[in-house]
Amino acid sequence: MTERHKALGAMVACVLFWGFSFISIKVAVAVFPPMTLGCLRFAVAALFLRIMKNRAGVVEALRLRDIPYLAGAGFTGVTLYFFCENNGVALVSASEASIITAVIPVLTMAAEWLRARLPGIRRGAEPERLGVPRWIGALISAAGVWLVAGASLSLSKNLPGYYYMAGAALSWVAYCFLTKPLFSRCSRLHITFWQSAAGLAGFLPFAILEYPRWERPGLPVMAHLLFLGVCCSALGYWFYARALDVLGVSASAVFINFIPAVTAAAGFVFLGERLSPAQWGGAALAFIGVYLAVREPRQAGGPGVRRPP
Repeated sequence: MTERHKALGAMVACVLFWGFSFISIKVAVAVFPPMTLGCLRFAVAALFLRIMKNRAGVVEALRLRDIPYLAGAGFTGVTLYFFCENNGVALVSASEASIITAVIPVLTMAAEWLRARLPGIRRGAEPERLGVPRWIGALISAAGVWLVAGASLSLSKNLPGYYYMAGAALSWVAYCFLTKPLFSRCSRLHITFWQSAAGLAGFLPFAILEYPRWERPGLPVMAHLLFLGVCCSALGYWFYARALDVLGVSASAVFINFIPAVTAAAGFVFLGERLSPAQWGGAALAFIGVYLAVREPRQAGGPGVRRPP
C-alpha cells in the first residue's frame, strides 16, 4: 500500500470520526458547557497522544522556531475554531452553518492560489498546483453539502451567527497553512500532540468561566467524551495531519464537505431520521466532488515523502 493510499484511508477514517462526532457532542453538551467540553476532550486527546508518542518511541525536542507554528495552529484549528463554531451554531440553523463551513475548501484553494502568485506571502511549504478538476470538485462538493443540509434560499438575519461561522472557516484555513511547513522537520505525532496541548491551553480560561454550569456526568456521557477525545480529537487530527502531509492542503480540505453526508447517514441509521431524495442526491454530489478533487495526480517532487508517524 502506497503512502497516498494510506493517507486516503486516514482521511476517510477522519471524516467518519468527525461525522459521527455530532451525535456524541449532542449528548455530552447537555452536561458539559461547550467550551468546557472542548477543554475536556482535548485534555483526553493530549494524554492519549502523549502515550502514543512514548509507545512509538518518538522523542523530539520542542524547537524554538517551531513554537509559533505549533501554538498558532493549535489556537486557530482547535480553540478559535470551536469557539466560533459553537457560537455560530447557537445563532444560525444547522443548515446555514453547514453551508458556510462548506466554503472551507474554496477558501483554502484561494489562499493557495494567492500564495503561488504573491512573493511576499509565499512562505513555508511550496505552493500546490491547483488543476481545474480540483476547483470543480470543491464546488460540486459544496453544492452537495447545501442539499444534504436541506437548506432553503431564505437566510436568517442574525449577522453575528454568520460572522462566527466565517471565523470558523478562516481559522481552519489558517490551521492548515500553519501546520504544513512543520512536516519537513517534525513527525506527525509530535505536531499533533503539541497542537492539542496548545488548543487545550486556549480552552482553559473559557472552561473556568463556565464552571457554574458544570454538571456531574454519568457513564454514557463519559463514554461519549472518551470517543470525542480519543477518536475525534487525537486520532482525527493525527489522521488529518497525515492527509495534509501526503495529499496536500487543498485536497484534504475538500474531504471536510463529506462530513455532513456522514452525519446525515449516522442520523438515518442510529436515530431513525428520514432523508429526502434531495439529501441522498447531495451526499452523492459530495462524494463525486471529493473524488474529482483527490484523483488529480500529484506533481513530481510534491507531497508524499515517507516520514515518521
